[in-house]
Amino acid sequence: MGDVSRIACAALRARIMPADQAAGRIADGDNVGMSGFTGAGYPKAVPQALAARMRAAASRGDSLKIGVWTGASTGPELDGALAAAGGMAMRVPYQADPASRRAINTGETRYVDAHLSKVAGLARDGCFGHLNWALIEVTRILEDGRFVPSTSVGNNQTWFDLADKVILEVNSWQSDKLEGIHDIQTLHGFGGAPLPLTAPCDRFGSPYLTCPAEKIAAVVETHAADRNSPFTPPDETSRCIAGHILDFLEREVRAGRMPEHLHPLQTGVGNVANAVLAGFADSRFANLTAYTEVIQDSMLDLLREGRMRCASATSFSVSPPVAAELDSILDGIRDRVVLRPQEISNHPGVIRRLGCVAINTMLEADIYGNVNSTCVMGSRMQNGIGGSGDFTRNAYLSFFVSPSIAKNGAVSCIVPMAPHVDHPDHDVHVLVTECGLADLRGLSPAERAGTIIENCAHPRFRDALRDYFKRAKARSHARHCPHLLAEALSWHERYIREGSMR
Repeated sequence: MGDVSRIACAALRARIMPADQAAGRIADGDNVGMSGFTGAGYPKAVPQALAARMRAAASRGDSLKIGVWTGASTGPELDGALAAAGGMAMRVPYQADPASRRAINTGETRYVDAHLSKVAGLARDGCFGHLNWALIEVTRILEDGRFVPSTSVGNNQTWFDLADKVILEVNSWQSDKLEGIHDIQTLHGFGGAPLPLTAPCDRFGSPYLTCPAEKIAAVVETHAADRNSPFTPPDETSRCIAGHILDFLEREVRAGRMPEHLHPLQTGVGNVANAVLAGFADSRFANLTAYTEVIQDSMLDLLREGRMRCASATSFSVSPPVAAELDSILDGIRDRVVLRPQEISNHPGVIRRLGCVAINTMLEADIYGNVNSTCVMGSRMQNGIGGSGDFTRNAYLSFFVSPSIAKNGAVSCIVPMAPHVDHPDHDVHVLVTECGLADLRGLSPAERAGTIIENCAHPRFRDALRDYFKRAKARSHARHCPHLLAEALSWHERYIREGSMR
């Protein structure tokens, strides 16, 4: 049970009900827009109650499957529970749950992988179908019926606007000190005046979410933690990657291409990205800013230490120890943090205007700089493109980072030809592995190949890549971007068959 004092609106307090009763209102075939972005701010109780209904329906031979629309990944109580129950007919956009991934790759769940900045607009245009329900976690309901958002914003206001009916989860586990840090504004199609953002932490919206009271069918009280997966401490590989990036940025400053405080930083989600940011703590850079999607542990450390001046994002995604301290952390940084809807945190025009430095992770890159960030072996979905494309295409400077090898050294993350391309070579400025850094700006494809092989490939695979490139140049009918197609496309299969390259 949650804290009823967090529901100050008398009309909505009258609609409090148990999670299973609220879940009972969702029907087979409904589409449900849910809160949540990178394991933060997602509903916890109603999805689990809905999963129980799905299992019961399956045992009777009945169907109860829904479409799930979110901001990005959620947690095991949502993606994991619904996928394991066999009740997720469709999923959009980004996910990172093992059960959800299995359902997508077996074809049980239809998955629409979309750039995060475009999801709200696609939904408003009806491209995903009709939205029957919004299921949104909030921190508090004010007396006048406005809502204090939770630890993520994502597409929440869009789901409120589009849905026929709404279920609210009021989560008293979330810090009351979140009130005031959000900046909510909804876009309406293309055209119109530019967004009034000329610095990362400019504000032009409201701190609150809104929805007509007549839409709200149920209010469910909860007291449940976000997923908050722990981060792996930086290892030698991630420290080397961070070191290469910091050395490169120092050279950019000396060359006059970057100010002393750098342009606003964006980093992807996960252990490598968190470790790269941690490297800034021991660097000479100060007065930093961030215009990004997710505020993780290392970024909070930079804010607390004063090394980062301000940060704009759409979500907090922090480890359990940091989540436990969030109340006290917010005391010191609340005027320097903004959480926005994802169509604004990831807005291409703002990213271009601010000149962001984008640092994102990849599964693999080919020798010409094309990046695969989603599909293992070219066909098996891992998580999704997320917001990396929004930032990469529009950044002043775009990095992609990865260890040079995977699967205990059996797999090279630098390959002759990427079997699936999310980010073409035109958008990729710099590749970084623990082995080194390849600055690809101004290089032809052939020059890129030599630079990537010599700087980024693991020594164990470097000779094989050199040999491939040499033979491709000799045999290809075109020298601009030479390939031996049959051999390049079989590269991944040979890893599996032989365990390593010949």
